[in-house]
Formats: sequence, structure tokens, C-alpha cells
Amino acid sequence: MTLALGEPTVLVRGRWTAAVVLVNVGVFAAFLGPIQVLLAKQSDVIAPGNKEFVFGLVTGIGAAVSVVANPIAGAVSDRTGSRFGRRVPWVLGGALGGAAGLLVLAGASAVAVMVVGWCLVQLFCNALLAAITAAVPDRVPKVQRGVVGGWVALAQTLGALVGVGLATVVGGVGVGYVACAAFLLLSVIPYVVASGDERLPSKEPLVWREFWKSFWVSPRKYPDFGWAWLTRFLLNVGNALGTLYLFFYLQDAVEYGDPDTGVLVLTAIYSVCTIVTAVWSGSWSDKTGKRKIFVTWAGVVMAAGALVLAIWPTWIAAIVGAVVLGIGFGVYLSVDFALLTEVLPSARDRAKDLGVINIANSLPQVIAPAIAAPVVKVLGGYPVLYSLAAGVTLAGAVLVKKVRAVA
Repeated sequence: MTLALGEPTVLVRGRWTAAVVLVNVGVFAAFLGPIQVLLAKQSDVIAPGNKEFVFGLVTGIGAAVSVVANPIAGAVSDRTGSRFGRRVPWVLGGALGGAAGLLVLAGASAVAVMVVGWCLVQLFCNALLAAITAAVPDRVPKVQRGVVGGWVALAQTLGALVGVGLATVVGGVGVGYVACAAFLLLSVIPYVVASGDERLPSKEPLVWREFWKSFWVSPRKYPDFGWAWLTRFLLNVGNALGTLYLFFYLQDAVEYGDPDTGVLVLTAIYSVCTIVTAVWSGSWSDKTGKRKIFVTWAGVVMAAGALVLAIWPTWIAAIVGAVVLGIGFGVYLSVDFALLTEVLPSARDRAKDLGVINIANSLPQVIAPAIAAPVVKVLGGYPVLYSLAAGVTLAGAVLVKKVRAVA
């Protein structure tokens, strides 16, 4: 067994973890700055009478691209025989391509150009994300994955805060995209320079039939992997339903006068609460050796936060909801990631298998607009939308108990 394919036993240092965290901050800033603020504002400018449809169309098509891009890029990353390692070329190339997509969005004045730009961002940033996610089980021993998962969860939250902050503070939609692109490029430099990424001993011949067959991970043969996938899918559907229309929720239901600033304030509150719980819960999970109980209660807390928004559409309730959701989401992100790395079928296919898992993150972004738009328009509005988000999240929290190989 080569170092690149073996189960890691040496604890990683803080410098390596910090570099991985920074990459994740950059890629999630590139995702969430546009999703939370820029794409919504751009949709409102280009199609003010049909903004929800345009926003849902752009994000839905982009998410469909991510469903395909993440596992395929991960599988090719697993087989990359570069002298720089399996992951570094994809981290660098993904950052360059993602920044190019953001620059296309910066100059977009038509829906078609928005779609092209966002699809480029999703394509390249998901290739980056597949590689940097696989770097954790590549290098981090199981006994350290809870705390490292906590820091990675923190990175996602900080990425949301940085992305929304850049989108809001710099002034203007176009400048916001440029700022997100610049930050993305800067964020990958420490990892690219000093990743310590292990290279494969030789390039593997690519057998296309086997390559495509490998994307089906049988839930009958690997039931824990299947249940972990379904759990993440349901929790992410609930999260997507709850966050996708936050800008419009503040604008139309809460009638908050400055919705983009409102999104920034709520994101900051949510981020602080996630930071408080993510690393702490990951460390606690490592010490106890338990994962599922943390994920279950995180889902219950997140469902409660969504119900607050459903029942009480006011600014105060939005703040309370942000606090509750942040607490639950911090625990979920850190511990669920550690759980997932312990049910991967093969060390040789870590990035591909995590890419398949990441479909459970991306596919909800395709499904959520198709569900949310008619719910908001004709099926009861935001109370029904957030009640539905709570119910789906709770279902995911319960089903994690089906995973047997992890405590």
C-alpha cells in the first residue's frame, strides 16, 4: 500500500489544516456570495417582474452542473499521477476556472450569460472542492477527523460570511463578483505551495467502462454509505429550502427595508453560532468516539430553527432563527463529515466517493428551486416553505441511525 492510498496514521499539523481551511473559505465565498446576494440582485435587475424564476433557473442549472462535475472531477483526481500529487492540480485549476466564471458573471446583462457564468463557477469550483475534500481522508487519521471536520465546517461558514460581506460591502454587483474571484485565487496559494500531497507511484491506465461503472456505489453492497448519502441529501434539501430565498423572504415576507444588509447581518449571526459549535462538537465527537447522536440532535435543532421562520415572519424571528440554525448546522457539518469519511468503500477512490456524497449537497440545489418557487407563489408562501424545510430536515436527522458501522 502506497502512502497516497494507505490509511493515515500521523496527526496533521495546524499549518496544513489552516491551508485546507483557507481553500474551503475561498471556494464557499465564491459559491455563497453569489447565491446569497449577487445572483438575487442581478436577477432583480435583469428581470424585476420575474426575479424568482430567473434566480431559480440560474441556480438550478448551475447545481445540475455541479451534480456531474464533482464526482467526475473527483474520480479523475484519484487517478492523477502528477508529480505535484493527486489533488494540487485540481485545486489550482479549479480556482482559475472558477475565477473566470465569476468574471463572466460580473459583465452579464442577460439571463443566458448569467447561466453560462454560473455554470463555469459550478464546474470548476466543484472540481476544486472534490480535490480539497478528499485531502482530509488522504492525510488525517480517524482519531483527528472530528476536530479537522470542525475546522472545515468553520471554513464553510466563514466562506459564507466572507462571500456575503464582499458582495455587500464593495458596492455593486459587478465589483462584488470581481472581489469574490480575487479572494478565491488568493485562498489556494498556501495549499498549492506547501500541501505535502502524496503522488501516485505510477499513472493508472483509464478503462472507460470501469470508470463509468465506478460511479454506482451499490447501497445493497455498501448500506452504510447509502444511508449516509440519504441522510446528507435530506438535510441539505431542508437547508436549501430554508436558505435559497432568504433575500426574498426578508424583502417580501419580513418587509425588511435593506434586504442585502439583512442577509449580511443574519449570515454574521449564523456564522458566529456555527463557529462556537463546529470545532467544539467535532473535538467532543472524537473524544467520545460517537458520531450519529450528534448528527441526530443537530438535525432536530435545525428543524426547530426553520419552524421559527415559518411561524413568526419578523426581523426578530429571523435573528432567532439564524442563532438556532447556526448552532445546529455547526454540529452537523463537523460531525457528519467525520462520519462520512468512515463509511467510504475504498481508499483508492476517496475523491470519487466523496464526489458521489457531494451529489447529496448539489442535487438539493436543483430540486429546491423547483419546489420552492411554486410553494412561495401559489401553495402557501413562506410559512409552508419553512415548515417543509423543517420536516425534511427532521427526516434526515432520524434516518442517520440506520448507519451501522459508525457509533
